[in-house]
Amino acid sequence: MKLNYFLIYCLALIISFSTLSTSCDKGKKEYPWEWDDDEKVSEKPRYIWIDAAANFPDFADSKENIRRDLTIAKNAGFTDIVVCVRPNSGDALFRTSRIAQVEWLGAWLPAGYTKITRTATWDYLQAFIDIGHELGLKVHASINTFVGGNLTSLGGSGMLFRDPTKREWATQLLTSTGIKNTLDEGSSGAKFFNPVSEDVQNFLLGLIEDLASYKDLDGIFLDRGRFDDINSDFSDYSREKFENFLGYSIQNFPGDVMNANITAGNLPATLPTYFKQWLEFRVKTIHDFMEKAQKTVKTKNPEMSFGVYVGGWYSTYYGVGVNWASPDYNTAAAFPAWANANYKNYGYADHMDVILIGAYAAPTSIFGTTEWTVQGFVTNAKNKIRNDALVIGGPDVGNGAWATTDIHVVNRAITESVDAAINAGDGYFLFDMIHLKQKNQWQYVKAGIDKYLESVKK
Repeated sequence: MKLNYFLIYCLALIISFSTLSTSCDKGKKEYPWEWDDDEKVSEKPRYIWIDAAANFPDFADSKENIRRDLTIAKNAGFTDIVVCVRPNSGDALFRTSRIAQVEWLGAWLPAGYTKITRTATWDYLQAFIDIGHELGLKVHASINTFVGGNLTSLGGSGMLFRDPTKREWATQLLTSTGIKNTLDEGSSGAKFFNPVSEDVQNFLLGLIEDLASYKDLDGIFLDRGRFDDINSDFSDYSREKFENFLGYSIQNFPGDVMNANITAGNLPATLPTYFKQWLEFRVKTIHDFMEKAQKTVKTKNPEMSFGVYVGGWYSTYYGVGVNWASPDYNTAAAFPAWANANYKNYGYADHMDVILIGAYAAPTSIFGTTEWTVQGFVTNAKNKIRNDALVIGGPDVGNGAWATTDIHVVNRAITESVDAAINAGDGYFLFDMIHLKQKNQWQYVKAGIDKYLESVKK
């Protein structure tokens, strides 16, 4: 009898420890490259971004060029491509009846900034899916989310410039001379919608649903899933929604909320009365939209990956109304100057499968522990996202200091960026394919990826 009691006692202990282990791991996402019986199942993924406009001269009308460059990317060691199918104009390069197809985009050629017209009628996104899958690449589509038009030296393009009835969708900016519609503000660049608008959100959710209908598409990334900047949006519509959020009216709007002199990263010692609550309202707006977008994708295709691209500079990302951290990350404890206690509740990382981090430090700042180093951007993002989503970061290898620094330093930095980013996070991300093509730098990223692949074999 004593033996039986002993066996029962041991069995109870085993069940108890098993339950405890399961409880502790609840909610933890398992990744395919984690160790199992001392073996790694696979390597971490390597993503390359394909901007629509910059690559349009090569890809607009040529499947042969798409095949050529995807083959080069595959041979360099990339496993995933992210192809932009809704550029700054806000028009479409995928199947949808909700918005016009892209007819032209502006791109920089040796002769200058030039209009590139598309004459092909085949499905741009489907071509990338078909060719990418033939080559063994995973294919993800990205869209410029809260964007409805683009103004350049070539003129205005997109819905906001074509359709006067959509003028009320355009964001209202707080400027030094008052509140202005972005279409009247005069500066070039992407023209944003007002993210607070329910009509805007419903329109975009429809586009996302159409994108998710591509049954062979591996994933969707939302780029520019944000407000235009800290000076957006100050329409009467947003004021009403903010007052509903507060539960009472504001007598002095926008003065008690914001002023035109405030910029992200350079806050005054004394903030307007409702400034922190305004930031909370903005991140709640984006959080709630992302939750709807994730549900839209997963309802259409539960197996499709859903994620976002964001900048890694979290310390000032409040300026665009986004909290890409986990809701378990206490933002107010780390950044009390601008975050209130409720800010953390609107971290949206738990609604994402993958978060691409723009770790856009200079080529002389690859390794480090802080923001504005490639390694630091990714490391800090991992800490903030808390395992709620895959964190895959990397550099922009063609803009800013990358365009002006000595080419030998840049080449070495491309190679080192793989080590810095892939070991700090859950993969590697490079922006943009056009930069590697223009300076024929594929071999340098290949050297970094090869080094990583050798390390995982040991």
